[in-house]
Parts: sequence; structure tokens; C-alpha cells
Amino acid sequence: MRFSHLFSSAAALAFLSGVLASDVIDLTNDNFDAVVKPEPLMLVEFFAPWCGHCKALAPHYEEAATALKEKGIKIAKVNCVDEADFCQSNGIQGYPTLRVYRNGEYSEYTGPRKADGIISYMVKQSLPAVSEVTKDSFEEFKKADKIVALAILPSATDAPAAEFSATANKHRDDYLFGLSTDPATEFPYPLASATTKEIEDWIKDLSVPILDEVGAENYQVYAQSGKPLAYLFVDPTDEKLDEYLALVKPVAAKYKGKVNFVWIDAVKFGDHARALNLNEPKWPSFVIQDLQKQLKYPYDQSAELTTDAVDSMVEQFLDGKLEPQLKSQPIPESQDEPVINVVGKQFDELVLDDQKDVFIEFYASWCGHCKRLKPTWDSLGEHFANVKDRVTIAKMEATENDLPPSVPFRISGFPTLKFKPAGSQEFLDYDGDRSLESLVAFVEEHAKNPLDPNVPFGNKTPVQEAAQVVLEHDHHDEL
Repeated sequence: MRFSHLFSSAAALAFLSGVLASDVIDLTNDNFDAVVKPEPLMLVEFFAPWCGHCKALAPHYEEAATALKEKGIKIAKVNCVDEADFCQSNGIQGYPTLRVYRNGEYSEYTGPRKADGIISYMVKQSLPAVSEVTKDSFEEFKKADKIVALAILPSATDAPAAEFSATANKHRDDYLFGLSTDPATEFPYPLASATTKEIEDWIKDLSVPILDEVGAENYQVYAQSGKPLAYLFVDPTDEKLDEYLALVKPVAAKYKGKVNFVWIDAVKFGDHARALNLNEPKWPSFVIQDLQKQLKYPYDQSAELTTDAVDSMVEQFLDGKLEPQLKSQPIPESQDEPVINVVGKQFDELVLDDQKDVFIEFYASWCGHCKRLKPTWDSLGEHFANVKDRVTIAKMEATENDLPPSVPFRISGFPTLKFKPAGSQEFLDYDGDRSLESLVAFVEEHAKNPLDPNVPFGNKTPVQEAAQVVLEHDHHDEL
């Protein structure tokens, strides 16, 4: 199938030039019900003039309003500075908040924030979950959205019409669905025995191009697929761009359905390249990321990038023969602080130590919440310093150190706090408040080792061990 999308550039030009009046309707407390309730479908933005995200949305919202006006769909906005009481009474807590209203009843808008995405989302909302497609409307339907799914069946009751409708209801915000019973049109898929799961998997696979540019707008399509993602980092201004894409495309076609392939602006997303362990700003560069396990497999940046080499690398990856490259800071020369500094190379040794209870913070240096937690976390380390032979309070800079494949979790936010009881390889999530008292209580509740330094642990108590060190030191001095 061929897919395309329609949008109006005239709206953007009109907005920028100021020639035409805005097609976004201004709503207030006085006119809200009178304007919104009669409409079968309307998009409303609750905004504040000072909000940076609202300002970024504004030109896209205006462009979408003009395009959707032609389709009979209205777009409106409420200034929550001027209408503060009204916004508060409607439960508006952040800006911008977008809601889809149907005769006064709303649901949250969950679509994109760019003009073509808003248009696409609202067009889908205006249609039944499955649109009737005839021979005369077939070409128009194919071009109605970026991704369309069409079932061609003998009748609306033949299998798998019910499963197709169930899929459409589940994914009406994602794709445009149509049903044709025109006998002049034939299409070999889906089969009559297809289930909802098979149909949605089929659509998801087809919705991902063989090789496409990835950015903020479409990254979630790849992330939600769950499939490994192979990146080709390139400078888009390089005159050899097409040559580089042609180098990878045959491999992408060969492994479609198993690995998703994208190319990405290496200049704009250089930080992402470094996060994927491409340490040198040398383009083109290639890397495979296992999105499920967050493991990275970079291609040797000192080697020439060829089609055969990429093909071989992907094959080894799929066969489980390729070793991930784990990023790690250098091993600390000493551990003199109450909180142990863990790096990737020492994770297994320090955190998976079967003899110890381990409470670890995964942080990012730039994270404000992490910075605020630091003095409390240091105090926690000091609190258990006299039993550090049995309890480890630790921290790891998670953006600079990768977790080994053996760890059954990945880090998606900062700070993340996890506790591993002694004698276990399972990790408990800490979701309580971040006061010292609560953190201490959590350790005391879940620790398996005795927390009283006077209670024997192993062969000796810490007091006995300290006494032995003193005796040995004194004896050495006498010699």
C-alpha cells in the first residue's frame, strides 16, 4: 500500500503573515457551554500566555485549526490567566491541557503537538472506528492519512470483520481503518481466520518503513514496537548522505520484521550517539540497541562501514553471538566515603554481592531531584557506616554506566532507588518519601543481615575485627 498525508500550508502562511483572522475560537466562562455543547467534536486548549510549551504549540494549533475548519471540525482555546477560576473549576493543573469534546463531554487529547499530527488525530476522531470505503472513495481514503488499513471483504459480516472492527476500536487514535465490500477490489490479506492480535501486529509491521529518519515525532513508533533498533548516524548535510543510506537499506530490507532500521541526524543528536556508546564524533556510524534490555552494540568506529559488514553484524546480533558494549566510568581508586560509588565494571561485584544487603541510588548528574537527595543519601550512608561489612549504601551515575545483561531491570527515571536483600538477586523498588527517617526504616524492614554492630556477622563482630586490627598494628610497631 502507498500512504501519504494531506495538510494545508496556506494556514501556516496566513498565520505568519497575519493576513487572515485566527480560526481558533476564543472561549470564556460565559460562552463555553453555548459553543462547545452543540458540537459533535471539538478540540479545546487550556493555556497560559507565559507558558513556553503553549507558545511552541501556537503556530501548529493555528495551522491545524484552518485545515480542520475545511473538514467541519472546530478548534478552540481558553486563556487560563484571564479565566483562572473557570480553569481551576474544570480541573486544569498544567499547560497546555488539550481536551477532545463531544457535545460537552471530554476525553484527554493524546495525540501529537505538530500541525499534521493534530489534523490526523482529529480526522480520526471525526470518523467511525471503521469507515465505509467504496470504489469511488478508495483513492481518497488511501491518501487520507499517513497510515491506513483497509479490509476488503465480501460483506460487512464476513470474517474477519468483527476482529478488524475490534482492532480499529483499539487503535483508532493510531491508524485510519476502512472496510470495503466492493467485489471489484481484491486484496489477499487479512485472511478470514485472522485474529485481532494478528491484524494489529500486521499493521504495526507495515507502519514502520524499511529505513526512515527518526526524530522526536516518530521515535515512539519504534520504542513501542519492542523490536531492536539499528541506527545509522549521519550528517544530513553530507553530500554522500544518499550513498550512506543505500549502503544500509538492503540490510534493513533483509531483516525487516526482526530489526527496525533508522537514520538519525548525528549533529543534532550527538548526545544520543554518545549514550549509545559511539564515543567519537565520526559519521557515518552504526549501532544496534536492544530496546527491551537497553543494551548497545556499536559498530567499530575505526573500521570501514560496508553493507557486508553491517549484514554480518546484524546476523550475529540476531543469533545471540554479538557481545554488548557496556559503558563504565573508571573504577574508583579508593572508596573512602560512606556511600559506595559503583561503576559498570564493578556492578556485579559490589551490588550483586550475595553476602550483603545493598541499597543503591541510580542517579544522573544533571538531575535536580538527585542533587536534592544527595545530602540525605550521604547521611544514610553515615547512619549505616558501622555495619558497612553487611549493608552497602551505594550510588551509580546511570547515564555514564551501563547495567550488565544479568540485571533484571532497566533505569528509566532519576533518581531510582532499589534494594537487594542479602542472599537474593531480586531487587525491591523504593517508592516512599525521601526523608532520612523513611529510608532508614526501609533498610531496617528489608535487611536480612543483623544491623546491630554488636551482633556477630560471619565469624566476628565489627568490634572484634577493629580490636584485631589494633593488636596487629601494635605488634607491628613493636617489631
